[in-house]
Amino acid sequence: MERHGQPVQWRRHVGAGDLAAVPEVRRALRELLRHRDALGGAGGADVAELLTSELLTNALIHTEHGAVVTATMTPAALRVEVRDFTTALPSPYAPSVDDGTHGRGLVLVQALADAWGVLTHGVGKVVWFELSGGPA
Repeated sequence: MERHGQPVQWRRHVGAGDLAAVPEVRRALRELLRHRDALGGAGGADVAELLTSELLTNALIHTEHGAVVTATMTPAALRVEVRDFTTALPSPYAPSVDDGTHGRGLVLVQALADAWGVLTHGVGKVVWFELSGGPA
């Protein structure tokens, strides 16, 4: 899978509204991380899965055209990008108690990722995060 420290990349296209694909994406990401024994073991993999789920779910709920998830693993870090095809930019907000679990995705990304951001493209945007870590 990896050749002498070269990045390993995985990509998945997810159809519009296909929330059933979220657990599949989580499993594929865990498999990538398991093969690399990366991010300090299960705790880092759990955070990576959680943040990926949050970004993908946001893209599927708040857009109408599906998303593309790309995970790139290097010896130094994991970068996950979720591209959607709408120009509306996300922003974290402090949800109220009445929101239940709604509205916490970007707050979690902001709190748990080593870095994150949004890049605009001609049609759409990429919301990304990075987690530092090499082999455990």
